Order: sequence, then C-alpha cells, then structure tokens
Amino acid sequence: METIGIDPQTEKMIADVVRSFTDYSLSVVGAIALLVIGWTAANWVQRMVARGLARVPWLDQTLKPFLARLAWYAVIIFVLVAVLNRFGVQTTSIIALLGAAGIAIGLALQGTLANVAAGVMLLILRPFNVGDYVDAGGDVGTVVEIGLFNTEFKTMDGLCRIIPNSKIWTNTITNYTRNPTRRIDIPVGISYGDDIGGAQKVLLDLLQGDRRILDDPEPQVMVKELGDSAVVLNMRCWTKVDDYWDTVFDLNKAAKIGLETAGYSIPFPQRDVHIIGGGPDPGGKA
Repeated sequence: METIGIDPQTEKMIADVVRSFTDYSLSVVGAIALLVIGWTAANWVQRMVARGLARVPWLDQTLKPFLARLAWYAVIIFVLVAVLNRFGVQTTSIIALLGAAGIAIGLALQGTLANVAAGVMLLILRPFNVGDYVDAGGDVGTVVEIGLFNTEFKTMDGLCRIIPNSKIWTNTITNYTRNPTRRIDIPVGISYGDDIGGAQKVLLDLLQGDRRILDDPEPQVMVKELGDSAVVLNMRCWTKVDDYWDTVFDLNKAAKIGLETAGYSIPFPQRDVHIIGGGPDPGGKA
C-alpha cells in the first residue's frame, strides 16, 4: 500500500496552526474563567462594601448604594483590562485612550458633572437632611429627596420643585429646622397717647402664659421703634421649631385682642389733608 507523503513545510504549517489554535483556545477559556471570577468578585465586593457602609450611621442612605456600585465598577474595569492583556492587547494604549475619552466626555458634560460633584458634597457634608425646611438661594421648601443630579423640594403650597445640585451648592443655604429652637419677633403698634409700660405688661403676660414659649431665653417686650403713627413694641420669645408657625399665628391674634381688651388702641397709618382757602368757588364764578 502506497503511503502519501506530506511536505515538511506543509507539516510545519499545520503544526503552527494547531499550536496557535490550542494557545488561542486556552486564552479564550482563561478569559472566560477570568470574567466569571471577576464578575463574582465584583458582586462580592459590592456586598461587602454595602454591608460595611450600613454600619456607618452618619452616612446618607442615598450615598451608600452609590459607593457600593462604584466599587463594583472598579473591579469590573480591572478585570476587563486583565482579559485584554491576556490576549496580548497593549492595555497602556487603551488606558490612555480611555483617559482622553474621559476628558472629552467631561468637557461635554461639565454641567452634569458639576451637579454630580455638588450632589456628592451635599450628601457628605449634610447642610440639610430629608424633611428639613430650607432656603437654598431663594428656593424655599421641605426637602423630599437628595439625588446625585437634583434635589426635590416640596413648597408650602404643595408644589414639587426640582433644583440642580450645582445651583444649591453655589448659593447660601438657610436651614430653618436644623436647630431645635427658633426665635419669634412680633411687632405691635400702640398709640402715642397710650401707656407704654402698661402695654408692655399686657403683652409680656401673653408670652408668659403660653406654654409653648420657652422660659430660657426669657421672653421680652421692648420698644422697637417710634414710627410715624405708632409706638412699635416688639414681642420677642423662643419656641421649639415644631411649634413656631402655630405660635406666631396665635400670638398675632392674642396681641390684638389683649391690647383692645385692656383699652389700648392699635393705630394704622393716617394722613390729614388741610384745604387752604383762596381758590375759585367750584359752585360760583371765578
């Protein structure tokens, strides 16, 4: 039986193809195994980071899942670079390309990234919390949600206001509910002919008789201003934040009723008009 001979060069080519196929197959199998291990490791790292952050009571609930997900992305990126490096890809060039792409994307989305950066600062530094009543650069309302891009407010008339975080972060923030107590100042006018001391006592008795008003600091009634048509007294006291508005409304009503009951008058602006004679008589001849 005649044997078919194989050319040595052909035999070498076949051996090279088999070797390359074997090496490539091993690389593919190794890459798949690396991806599976990396995916599992990323999920494990995310769970561990989330579990660790759950033990940090001062960290915002919105920030915790964000940081855990950030750890997941970091592991996945590391695994992808390792897989590409296994196939002989120059990862240095890819990293440089990703860096350039990141700069370009950052320039194109600088407004959005500014909101993200401001959102992270709001979540870390905590100038206000969910449920606080704040004034952020003229936007006033109760904080409903603090996101990475926007913060949601509920205004006093029940409207939903979505404000970019960068606008909040770059403006003055007034938090009306952070401190447990708040001062009340209510101006009340009396006539120039009334007894100032007596009116002060009436108003001070009103303050001292209201259980919502704190004893420390002590409530006061002082002469605030000598106005055009009234002597303006100022009722000053402190109350808890939760009682603030109800106390203000009740004191305004009680001050008017109390002064009128005690015989004091609350004047309002008036103007006296004096007509000087000498002009033509409208009903007669000039």
